[in-house]
Amino acid sequence: MDELLKKAEVLIEALPYIQQFNRKIIVVKYGGSAMSNEELQKNVIKDVTLLKLVGFKPIIVHGGGKAISKWVEKSGKEPKFVNGLRVTDEDTMEIAEMVLGRVGKNLVRMVEELGVRAVSISGKDGGLLKCDKKLSNGQDIGFVGDVKAVDPKIIYDLLETDFLPIVAPIGLDDDFNTYNINADDAACAIAKAVGANKLVFLTDTEGLYRDFEDKSSFISRITASDADKLISDGMIGGGMLPKLAGCTEAVKNGVNNVHILDGRIPHSMLLEIFTSRGIGTMIIPDNQ
Repeated sequence: MDELLKKAEVLIEALPYIQQFNRKIIVVKYGGSAMSNEELQKNVIKDVTLLKLVGFKPIIVHGGGKAISKWVEKSGKEPKFVNGLRVTDEDTMEIAEMVLGRVGKNLVRMVEELGVRAVSISGKDGGLLKCDKKLSNGQDIGFVGDVKAVDPKIIYDLLETDFLPIVAPIGLDDDFNTYNINADDAACAIAKAVGANKLVFLTDTEGLYRDFEDKSSFISRITASDADKLISDGMIGGGMLPKLAGCTEAVKNGVNNVHILDGRIPHSMLLEIFTSRGIGTMIIPDNQ
């Protein structure tokens, strides 16, 4: 009986959040270890599917970096990165598009197995993601795109017809050349364009720390301006730096909350969204 009562308490705790976010759009950026581990992958898809079934309107934007690197190596090439960005020649771009398409269709299969209809698209479909060539400190690194415009019509059409959109971060430039886009950048751009209530990043870290070596300095909630100050003060480095900059920009451009969560923790998304304490870092507008 005690076990049953605990389950009932969890459901009651979740109820106000379900009411608050009913019919709201949530963008989930999915990648990292949570994507490479099959059990974690299933948990993430279960979480997103549950969000949809209780009334959210989720959108998945997925990466696939490790799989792309594996197939680049199989083709006899060596994966190359400059400042964290993949050097993408024509052959690598072709491999990336193939791999991301395969990842998307696999996610569709997993969602459909749970009774929810899903569609896998890329940023090329319906002109979703328009981009320019992205340079790395002035260096040309090939077909790497910088999102300059988003046309979310295809996303809205899928949501209105009760599909769960699954988006691969590939876009077109004005001359219709294909570009690989950083999945974090794509998720931020899409979240801003659709006015998402929440943007969730599933990462390989617990969230933000004022000092990563000091686990007591964990930040559970921070305003966009304070997050910008962490960046300007040099407190944030590595791969978290561009991610956090994108998060604060998203909050300043209409996204209500951004969550940075450890995707290695099973069901971290549900714990963050449906409980009063949460387990990750939430970035909020200055006036919230």
